[in-house]
Amino acid sequence: MPKIDLIAGTRPNFVKIASLINAIESSDKSFEYRLVHTGQHYDASLSESFFKDLELPEPDFNFGIGSGSQAEQTAGIMLNYEKLLRKNLPDLCLVVGDVNSTMACAITAKKMGVKVAHVEGGIRSNDLKMPEEINRIVTDSIADYFFTTTTSASRNLVNSGHSQESIFFVGNTMIDTLKRFENKFRRPGIWSELSLRPQEYFVLTMHRPANVDEKETLKSFLTEIINHSEDKKIIFPIHPRTSKTLDLDEIINSNLHIIPPLGYLDFNYLVKNSLGVITDSGGITEETTAMNVPCITLRDNTERPETVEIGTNDLIGTNPKNIAPAIKKILTNNWKKGQLPDKWDGKSGERIISILQEILVE
Repeated sequence: MPKIDLIAGTRPNFVKIASLINAIESSDKSFEYRLVHTGQHYDASLSESFFKDLELPEPDFNFGIGSGSQAEQTAGIMLNYEKLLRKNLPDLCLVVGDVNSTMACAITAKKMGVKVAHVEGGIRSNDLKMPEEINRIVTDSIADYFFTTTTSASRNLVNSGHSQESIFFVGNTMIDTLKRFENKFRRPGIWSELSLRPQEYFVLTMHRPANVDEKETLKSFLTEIINHSEDKKIIFPIHPRTSKTLDLDEIINSNLHIIPPLGYLDFNYLVKNSLGVITDSGGITEETTAMNVPCITLRDNTERPETVEIGTNDLIGTNPKNIAPAIKKILTNNWKKGQLPDKWDGKSGERIISILQEILVE
């Protein structure tokens, strides 16, 4: 029976992989799979909560790579995956997203003669200062099959010289998982602690190096957000990278509530019921579009333009002075009405597995 490796290393990866595993388990199981966790996100308690929340099986392999520089993580993942492949080659290596694990396993598999499929292929920010953009370009340059979230991503691949026959527009696996678990979202503890009410607070997330690594830059963002959110509470599940920079003594405000990172079901409950989200994440802009929640993105570019052109996201750049007018639009109920992009219907994983079944029996 054909066998594929499903590669995941970070929490967003698990959300995408959950869709695929659910589709495999619901199919006639014409191929086997190994779930390979590189351990790139190394918070054990949070990783465990994601596996439980998303009803994922225990990984067949966990490399436990942990923190380190870009080169250290990439090299560690490649060395571990190569050892695994030397013992047992799959028929296909399937990678998702754009993290170091994606690129590292794609390169390793390809050099070992294993074909590579890339879920979320073709998306581009056209900003080579982003490590993720480099990972995308490298992975797409060597992959054999591409599963795209939008027709614009498919077009990017064609323009890069890939054949139409290798590109499959299937939709967004992140949205599969969101739709599947939406009725299981749960109130986090902070809800009752702060007596939160629907549409009466903002959710804030920040983790990109350009936004959080310099103390004064981060402080200026937070000051603008606090000063222009009126009496609305701001719930800030803080990323480990951000917490290293933030001096809590300098950002004291009764409306800003900094909390530890949340599990998938808890976090999305907060997002779904919020007045709006302020973020520099790409994946969250997809989820807010799917849930029709206003989203302000603190970036100069995005690899997910459909969330701006069709969805509820507004890309306001990285000038903190742009924050006030954006928040005002939300507070005065003047935010744009979003729509769901084509094929973001909860069936992307099913489409991918159906295509893989055909590929693997060729």
